Amino acid sequence: MTQAEKPAQDPWLLTPGPLTTSRTVKEAMLHDYGSRDQRFIDINRHVRDRLVEIIEGQGSHVCVPLQGSGTFVVEAMLSNFVPSSGKVLILINGAYGARMQAICEYHRLQSEVLQWPEDKPVDPGQVAECLAGDSSITHVAVVHCETTTGILNPIEAVGKVVSQAGRSLLIDSMSAFGALPVSTKEINFDALVASSNKCLEGAPGMGFCLASESALTATEGNSDSLCLDLYQQWRGLESNGQWRFTPPTHCILAFDQALKEFDDEGAVAGRGGRYRENCEVLVAGMRAMGFETLLPDALQAPIIVTFKMPADSAFDFQRFYDGLSERGYVIYPGKLTVAESFRMGCIGRLGISEMRGALEAVRIVMEEMGVDSGSPAD
Repeated sequence: MTQAEKPAQDPWLLTPGPLTTSRTVKEAMLHDYGSRDQRFIDINRHVRDRLVEIIEGQGSHVCVPLQGSGTFVVEAMLSNFVPSSGKVLILINGAYGARMQAICEYHRLQSEVLQWPEDKPVDPGQVAECLAGDSSITHVAVVHCETTTGILNPIEAVGKVVSQAGRSLLIDSMSAFGALPVSTKEINFDALVASSNKCLEGAPGMGFCLASESALTATEGNSDSLCLDLYQQWRGLESNGQWRFTPPTHCILAFDQALKEFDDEGAVAGRGGRYRENCEVLVAGMRAMGFETLLPDALQAPIIVTFKMPADSAFDFQRFYDGLSERGYVIYPGKLTVAESFRMGCIGRLGISEMRGALEAVRIVMEEMGVDSGSPAD
């Protein structure tokens, strides 16, 4: 492809994040607000209130935003809500569950692990058995959608056994929040974390914790980090509407606009519906070219899809990746231990036309490489 043939616009990001955003979300960042400006304080209040509404948590739950990537707020959740005297059971079936274990090790928090293969969802029955056998466990941490594979974990069922055992639930909903429903009416959790990009389609740079107010209040003094102290961040916002340290102002302006567009699309039902259509078109088109998904349809969340690597010796992933990128479509390498793979996302400001465009790009690049089929079978 010549320089003149290369796409003039930004590439379409079929990745787990950062993601393609709308022009209007990007344009919202073209303003400079002072962090003590009343207009900015009002935007912060609106954003926080709207996020609580999404989980039907008005009156019982609060929102605590935090600077940084999603992992920052995952670390804050674990290091605040699990006290030094506590013990957290971490449910792992992918890299992001394993990351929570690493966070606990950094903070010297007591932890126990239940682990499943990357292509299997966590099993609530095993969780119940583990809790029954270890009374020292105070918290359970689970990833809602494990983007290592795109697998959806049954957080409602996990929440039920955790609640029945009288323990506290912590949820990493980074890749699912905004596209898949989560309600405080259905799941009893102490804290849930997500971020400004992913399914809410804002700019990256801010995470947020949605917490039971009573559980958050009980974390006072738990944090071993000044910057990651969620309780102090919340108290500061409640007292004067301001962040303790310089806020990511442009990111928040973009997020406020992104939430308006989220509501215009029909909130969780509308956003999740578009992503499901994207996923169905992508999977059907890739299977028609011989590619095989790692997960069966029943376990596949409409967030990101893992495809097994073709067996054809002519297939070269770097050439495949570069060829798609040259045509304006960016995908993601695999992150599996169970199989060679790559991933293609369904989220962000993408629709069916972009998914079909990506499929056509895949067909062309495969043809250029001389690969007849994407089948992983010899």
